Amino acid sequence: MTGTSLITARERALAVLGGEPDDATLRRYLHGIAGVDAVGLEQRAAGLGTRSIKTTSKQWALDRIIQLIDLTTLEGADTPGKVRSLVAKALVPDPADGTTPRVAAVCVYGDMVPYAVDALGAAHGDPDDGLVSVAAVATAFPSGRASLEIKLADTAEAVAAGADEIDMVIDRGAFLAGRYGLVFDQIAAVKEACRRADGTSASLKVILETGELVTYDNVRRASWLSILAGGDFIKTSTGKVPSAATLPVTLLMLEVVRDWHLATGQRIGVKPAGGIRTSKDAIKYLVTVAETVGEEWLVPHLFRFGASSLLNDVLLQRQKLATSHYSGPDYVTID
Repeated sequence: MTGTSLITARERALAVLGGEPDDATLRRYLHGIAGVDAVGLEQRAAGLGTRSIKTTSKQWALDRIIQLIDLTTLEGADTPGKVRSLVAKALVPDPADGTTPRVAAVCVYGDMVPYAVDALGAAHGDPDDGLVSVAAVATAFPSGRASLEIKLADTAEAVAAGADEIDMVIDRGAFLAGRYGLVFDQIAAVKEACRRADGTSASLKVILETGELVTYDNVRRASWLSILAGGDFIKTSTGKVPSAATLPVTLLMLEVVRDWHLATGQRIGVKPAGGIRTSKDAIKYLVTVAETVGEEWLVPHLFRFGASSLLNDVLLQRQKLATSHYSGPDYVTID
């Protein structure tokens, strides 16, 4: 997966803002966006969470969830051996069933990227083609508290080692203090650091850490800001704080992506991460994506689940489905 052009993204931002992306211009633009109706948003999310799917589609849904997972290990005790085991599971999620699809990516710390690339071998590549990408967290993950120089070096090192995707974290302190120009500049600079020598670019996922942004209005503003600065994906969370992905927050981010697409024609990805552990919950997200931005977003370059335990439950449900002889109604609820 190749990221969008930094120049194009910045030019779009200038066109949208009508001026340089400094604090004053960005504040005027972001605070001019309509406030979020929290009650309405949560009601819409709750309604989508009770939709039904055809029982004949459950196999498709389970397989699609697997194909959209970023299988993750982000622990201080990670070792090359643990990363190789993660890659083995990514390539063959269920050794007892060769029809099980591969996951979209493995997500690791930057220093583990070479081991992931080596372990993937010929299977390393674009998940839209059935291969597995390597995603690296960067920019002083999970806090984001480091100098720009360190953040850029962190990113460039991971890309040089073979990372296809960079998951960066925004400086939430700067954002909450209204220093929007600084946040914009850092995202744009990291986007530039995603460039490779051959002119291609790693895809940039911008982590908002929505649990620390406190309000839906802030989530909406941070989503717009991240897209304006050139992010290819907007991602909910690091998975390192208690409040991670929720359906209302993901719905809100999908609505921003929808509105951006309607305004510019550009498709931006969304990645809920943290706290999604069961196939039942994941199916709710699939329905929310399909109903909000359309089924064309249910592909690896436009939607991901950041998860470490979700795959196990999906495989269990898949095994149950394979050994059952369902004779019930054509539709089942997912709540």
